[in-house]
Amino acid sequence: MWEIVQAGGPLMWPIIFCSIVAAAIVLERLWTLQERRVLPRELPQKVWQLIETGQVTDKVIAALEQHSPLGRLLAVGLSNRHRSHEMLMERLEDAGRHVVHELERFLNTLGTIAGISPLLGLLGTVTGIIRAFDAIQHSSMGDPRALSGGIAEALVCTAAGLCVAIPSLISYRYLRGKVEGIVVEMEKHALRMADALEAAGDAASGGV
Repeated sequence: MWEIVQAGGPLMWPIIFCSIVAAAIVLERLWTLQERRVLPRELPQKVWQLIETGQVTDKVIAALEQHSPLGRLLAVGLSNRHRSHEMLMERLEDAGRHVVHELERFLNTLGTIAGISPLLGLLGTVTGIIRAFDAIQHSSMGDPRALSGGIAEALVCTAAGLCVAIPSLISYRYLRGKVEGIVVEMEKHALRMADALEAAGDAASGGV
């Protein structure tokens, strides 16, 4: 392995660094974006029950904020339950943008790595070819050892860049799609909560 790194030349080090960062981001996002951590299945039903029974308190809202990303979104809705429907939806949209920003954390970095890794490999190819031509200039054309170092640098660096870029791009697309699916589910829950709050408000008004 060390021989391969040496053969790839100095540009192997930024490629290796990119691979480590990409692996760390993918593992962290896979852990963070687990459905049970982001969209707990039992949470919406519990919130609907609290709304229907009128048991929403500041303590409940504070607990929701610490529960999960979906909990933070629902907590904002409950905090603004006495406002108009338009104001409630506006606050939910603002909160949703913040939650989505947190869900997408590091994904831009992963996408950047997927983009620059093959470019680093291409740059390594160019430097390797330059090294090979420099060897030709200073030695005999019949000596293959004079060319082997530059050719090895070109091939190894290109392969390394692609080996980092391909899984990074696949992971980026997968995680981006996962976030988009989570956002759609959160929007559904937010709309259901807005409807539930409106229905609870109408029921309270009718009972007065």
